Amino acid sequence: MAIRVFASNSVRGVTEALLPSFRSPGGAPVEVVFDAAKALLRRIAAGERADVALLGTPTLEDLAAQGLIDRSSMRPLASSGVGVGVKSGTPHPKIDTVDAFRQMLLDAESIAHTTEGASGIYFSGLIDTLGLGAQVRPKTRTRPGGLIGEVLVAGGAQVGIQQISELRAVPGVDVVGPLPAGVQKIFGNSAGVFAGCADPGGAAALIAFLTSAEATPVYEAHGLTAGREDKA
Repeated sequence: MAIRVFASNSVRGVTEALLPSFRSPGGAPVEVVFDAAKALLRRIAAGERADVALLGTPTLEDLAAQGLIDRSSMRPLASSGVGVGVKSGTPHPKIDTVDAFRQMLLDAESIAHTTEGASGIYFSGLIDTLGLGAQVRPKTRTRPGGLIGEVLVAGGAQVGIQQISELRAVPGVDVVGPLPAGVQKIFGNSAGVFAGCADPGGAAALIAFLTSAEATPVYEAHGLTAGREDKA
């Protein structure tokens, strides 16, 4: 039986890069369901279960409070900031200051983000905080979840806003850079074992592998920082 994993898209690229090197104690393969956190929570609320969850730290804490995740199994996984991406070969806008970022939002013809991913929810609120909601929201191109880089590569938007790790997961996307200090948001991810997991040994081994020192450079290569927690 496979070790089943529910994982947010923020760790998709690095998880896909790491898993070929993992060998479970019993030889079980790993089966991963990637989606936006809200979509995965709907599946969990409907009664669907996995063995391991790789989700935002606050989300995992909520699941532990409900008794759905074994709190003692939880380990910090990695964190990622929000970035700006464009299709490779297209101009890179200036975003190094808050003023430059504001101007980029006003100048962009179209801006893609998710509505159910952590970064998309944050960005939707950020444009209101910056007083730009009325100008920017009409030109946003949204999708519930998934990798926004795919929208950019397909020509569906000029600029994409998503966690840097997710932007890097799509070939053909250039990460222009992180959001500037003052409007940046760092999202932490953690790993945990579902209560009543069918293969607790395999699940624990997988989490130990994903949080090992040998995994650290792989996280860094995918735009993540191993082990860090959420912060503004």
